[in-house]
Amino acid sequence: MKSFDAAATLATLFCVKIRLHLLLLVFAALPAFAGLPFDTVFKGRDRFDMLVQRADEENWRALPIGERACAIGQALVGTPYRSYTLEIDDHIEAPSVNFNGLDCWTFFETSLAFARMLNEPRDGWTPRTLLHYIELDRYRDGHCTGEYLSRLHYLEDWLYDNDRRGLVKNMTRALGGVRVPHEANEMSDGWREYRYLRCDPSLLLPLREMEDRVSSLDLYEIPKSRVPYIESKLRDGDIIGITSREDGLISTAHVGMAYRDAMGVLHFMHASSPHNFGRVVIDDRLSNYLNRYRSDAGIIVGRPMI
Repeated sequence: MKSFDAAATLATLFCVKIRLHLLLLVFAALPAFAGLPFDTVFKGRDRFDMLVQRADEENWRALPIGERACAIGQALVGTPYRSYTLEIDDHIEAPSVNFNGLDCWTFFETSLAFARMLNEPRDGWTPRTLLHYIELDRYRDGHCTGEYLSRLHYLEDWLYDNDRRGLVKNMTRALGGVRVPHEANEMSDGWREYRYLRCDPSLLLPLREMEDRVSSLDLYEIPKSRVPYIESKLRDGDIIGITSREDGLISTAHVGMAYRDAMGVLHFMHASSPHNFGRVVIDDRLSNYLNRYRSDAGIIVGRPMI
């Protein structure tokens, strides 16, 4: 009897050890958002569930990755524009999603991350899986360290990093882009607008160093006068960055996705700021959109590959 009890105790301890080991593996696999409450990093669960249902019913998974991202973008049309949705804490940086409000950047990255999530088995279409793909896209080398500057804050830096890792392909030069002088300094100039920077001014020096590195990258731009001639080469779901020019220097100012309608017209789909539409819209033909704004200089193009 005693030997049986001892064996049972050993078996129990073994099972407990196995469970603890599995838990450690699970927690080790969790991305950096584990330091913040889940309802801080993920908002709009009801809209997420509706998108999952549509993706299942309409078999979005069967679409190529760009068309898939475009379909998700179309499903998000009408979502209100909301600024600074990524400023979710005073100190801890974490992957996050907010389906209740999107800005131009979070619109395209949420669409693309959701599209990538659909590569997973059906039972993997969950908020945590989506946050994993947000992390893969949003952070340098695909990893959030919990530090604010692990995020790719500038679109040209995002394009360089994601192209280097094979997630997207920088199509700008192949489509006739020309090398342009550029400067990344928006954040250091307006640092008081960013919650993390206000709460930790010690970030300003490494921020400026990061901006200097971004400014040293080669940047190619397709001038807006050339865009009508290359629209036919753009695909659904291509990431379209809008550039602007000030004092002879280019900077990235806005971003959205390419969407081709049933008539073959290539539109700009984006989260439009409050002084325009104030929501996600399918806007005018891309070249017409660029001509609407004198400050718009041209575009850069990133094509989703996986």
